[in-house]
Amino acid sequence: MNNKEKSLISNEYLESLSLDTSDSEIFDLSPEIISMNNSIVNALWDESKEILSFLVEFKELMMMYKCAIKEIKTKFEVLDIEFKIRYQRNPINFINTRLKCASSIVNKMRRKNIPFTIENIEEHIHDVAGVRVICSYVDDIYNIAKALLEQDDIKLIKKKDYIANPKPNGYRSLHLIVSVPVYFAEQKKNMKVEVQIRTIAMDSWASLEHQLKYKQQITNEEHIAAQLKECADLIADIDSRMLDIRTQIEANSSEPTEEEILLKKLSKIDTPIE
Repeated sequence: MNNKEKSLISNEYLESLSLDTSDSEIFDLSPEIISMNNSIVNALWDESKEILSFLVEFKELMMMYKCAIKEIKTKFEVLDIEFKIRYQRNPINFINTRLKCASSIVNKMRRKNIPFTIENIEEHIHDVAGVRVICSYVDDIYNIAKALLEQDDIKLIKKKDYIANPKPNGYRSLHLIVSVPVYFAEQKKNMKVEVQIRTIAMDSWASLEHQLKYKQQITNEEHIAAQLKECADLIADIDSRMLDIRTQIEANSSEPTEEEILLKKLSKIDTPIE
């Protein structure tokens, strides 16, 4: 946009305000005024270009995080298929994914007092991309996590075991921050993804606890928190007992005959690969 075009914009803007620019008593179109108007337009134009450039970069970054989610989700789906064929049992009940929205990212960076830049998002916000894996049993959580972390393209950045060390409110889950390479048309980019792995019971408690407390004005908060903590402990006990029952059943199973072993192998052939 040249100075002539910007000068025209200034005049058009004045006309839109119903100002008669030909009347010098109402508005003085001196060279100094025109120069000042052009300077303002220049500044606004430069600022708008910066904003537009940032929005494009932000959109591209979100695309990269979404692709990273797909990479991690696919890895878990592959492991689930393998376990189903090898052991005739799916360790994963279901998988949820989440891409953090722009407002949540901004609010988190404000709380951390971090300037809102593309570089700072990548460096300091580890949960923009999220994958939640829901398992049937507690041992499935650790088996699946181990299988993921043993893959040579996965790098563990941070681990928090809230199953072994629950949060004060009773929350339980295994949290991993991992880096995974994502291959694009012109580059390879290592992206961070937060992985949460928990049992069905743990997930039910976490979901209900969030619904009950989210943006609610709770008057007797301590009493409610104590009840939620008690429920979390009861659920953890049920998880432990269910795993014990499964272990007992597996241990008490009689030694299979050669025919049963052969039939079990044949059943793997008939197991659908989905």
